[in-house]
Amino acid sequence: MTKFKLPAIPGTTSKTIRFPNRILEEVEQAIQGTDCNFSQFVIEATRVALENLKETENE
Repeated sequence: MTKFKLPAIPGTTSKTIRFPNRILEEVEQAIQGTDCNFSQFVIEATRVALENLKETENE
């Protein structure tokens, strides 16, 4: 399983998404005091989730 890493900012496209307030609070707490912003966190979490799905499909 891939470990979560704080990424550098790649080229991006803007999307609008709604999050439950509790998840937003947890993400903000997780990134507090780091060089990672909310978008970077969500992008990395999504990347890892997609990798996990691919691994599951290959099993």
